[in-house]
Amino acid sequence: MSPRFTAHVDTFARDHLPPPDEWPELRFDLPELRYPERLNCAAELLHGRPGDRPAFRTPDGGVWTYGELRARVDRLAHLLTTDLGVVPGNRVLLRGPTTPWLAACWLAVLKAGAVAVTVLAQQRPHELATVCALAEVRHALCDVRSLDDLVKAEVPDLRIATFGGGSRDDLLHRPAPDGAFDAVPAAADDVALIAFTSGTTGKPKGCAHFHRDVLAIADTFSRHILKPVADDVFAGSPPLGFTFGLGGLVVFPLRAGASALLLEQAHPSQLLAAIEEHRVSVLFTAPTAYRAMLAEAEGHDLSSLRRCVSAGENLPATTWQAWHDRTGLRIINGIGATELLHIFISAADDAVRPGATGVPVPGWEARVQDADGVPVPDGQPGLLAVRGPVGCRYLADPRQRDYVRDGWNVTGDTYVRDPDGYFRYVARADDMIISAGYNIAGPEVEDALLRHPDVVEAAVVGRPDEARGQVVVAYTVLKEGAERDAEALRAFVKTELAPYKCPREIVFLDTLPRTATGKLQRFRLRTGAGTGDDQG
Repeated sequence: MSPRFTAHVDTFARDHLPPPDEWPELRFDLPELRYPERLNCAAELLHGRPGDRPAFRTPDGGVWTYGELRARVDRLAHLLTTDLGVVPGNRVLLRGPTTPWLAACWLAVLKAGAVAVTVLAQQRPHELATVCALAEVRHALCDVRSLDDLVKAEVPDLRIATFGGGSRDDLLHRPAPDGAFDAVPAAADDVALIAFTSGTTGKPKGCAHFHRDVLAIADTFSRHILKPVADDVFAGSPPLGFTFGLGGLVVFPLRAGASALLLEQAHPSQLLAAIEEHRVSVLFTAPTAYRAMLAEAEGHDLSSLRRCVSAGENLPATTWQAWHDRTGLRIINGIGATELLHIFISAADDAVRPGATGVPVPGWEARVQDADGVPVPDGQPGLLAVRGPVGCRYLADPRQRDYVRDGWNVTGDTYVRDPDGYFRYVARADDMIISAGYNIAGPEVEDALLRHPDVVEAAVVGRPDEARGQVVVAYTVLKEGAERDAEALRAFVKTELAPYKCPREIVFLDTLPRTATGKLQRFRLRTGAGTGDDQG
């Protein structure tokens, strides 16, 4: 599937894509998905907007207009290609907290035809070294506050340019050519970014995405489900190194000519304050944050909100209902993946059904199949398989053959399709617990625990057991001051679920182990790492 044209001088990314027979089947059924052969997604996101309209906002009340954003991106692109020697196809690491300057660097890298590799500001030296080795990164743009661990990574021949500091070498102070930067005329299927999976259970995988992919997630989920308008103000907690955040805080607002409030710190209390102060209308965060905000929402004006999006992990029906009762808003649930860049099953407005993820986003197809790739009947659990305008392309990784099978992306999630076409999450495929012959979905037990008024968070895993194969173990975080009574909690669950689903063991924790992006690390609970609190 080589293009007739590529703008890349450095062809590493293309050379390390999977062989064509391992690619998923791509679908471009919607008219808006029929992109030209040459396409620079950064130019598409930046141009054609009134120069005086706000693009990015900062917590202190600062505003970058589209005109200012374009000028700053062009200046950075000039520096990349003149001072730093970046050529099209080079991989450029981006590291720092969520700020307009980090977003501008990302846009400049793409406009210059290079490949953006955005990492989390919390990642440690050995993690950074692994990413740089896998993507053969030789250039980095780093917020000066996030520099230390990148230096400690000791990446061979890595040329680091900092921004946000006071030195003369800082990107923001270097002299640069005046005037506009002509976007590199990339091919629509030139690699624009490599997004790395979290790597919580093994070596991280680099997911290569094209220039057209960046626009496709906006022209499917955002356009048809989110339906943003130019006056919207986006905000949220996911960092730009997480594709959920990249879409929700940069790609979607810019594609709609709207603006985004970029928060360096976005804990639930900070989100509540930001929504009220900056009149945020579109919110992106994880289920845990919605639940935490409910506990602190009293006294906050949330009337500006009109869209609330949840992804990253399963949204419990109890959390959905509690948020609706408090705000009158229906959270837009969704499932996405780093491999597919953003959300591909969702629903909004009257189409929302609490407890269900939704239906395939326009432009996408989905089905539930068995381990051999055969579709299963409605109502029967199986593996979720999807295909659409974006597909999994791991960077030189044999695990490509596990994720893409017979042209479908097999996400690793167990789902049930209802007869009316709605898809309901059951569990991650490796989160199904088989105990004494019964199949038990961990998230179902978690939902039951969360219905107890004292339970703030819950995670359920299977523990090997000689007699039963596995037994159900629940890790819970209680409200401050609540009594840690495992027997009472087990009795409550038995009123909610069949007895065989009730946890054999309940472990009380102060916090659950999570990744920097907020995803629950169930593998740590399975191994007992980071636990050891009260048990019952």
